[in-house]
Amino acid sequence: MKEILNEVKNMVEKQISVFIENKEGRMKKAINTLAQENINIRALSIADTTKYGILRLIVSDNEKAIEALEKDGFIVRENDVIIVAVPDEPNGLNTTLAIFDEKGINLDYLYAFVSSKTEKSYCSNEIETYG
Repeated sequence: MKEILNEVKNMVEKQISVFIENKEGRMKKAINTLAQENINIRALSIADTTKYGILRLIVSDNEKAIEALEKDGFIVRENDVIIVAVPDEPNGLNTTLAIFDEKGINLDYLYAFVSSKTEKSYCSNEIETYG
């Protein structure tokens, strides 16, 4: 397990998670906070429950983003995620997921984003055993 984790260290990126009340305008307020600080959002995912949501972001400046969001009253957590290039073709994601399965790595969650600079899409993955 440690071997595969050592191999992916160069693909580790910092992600921030913003805990948001599931109320009208709260997500916009968080996004607006980042915009006012000129912070670029490179990837985004939101998961929600009836009362709260978790806005997961990869941004251009984590330190500045965390400071601004906390100042605006948001609870923010930073953690490592692994960014994996996935072939942008049918079955590309499945092929990539098979590698994690073969190594016995459990993914806590996954979200995808694309890069206009390449012909690949990307997945941000938090793995249970990374640490």
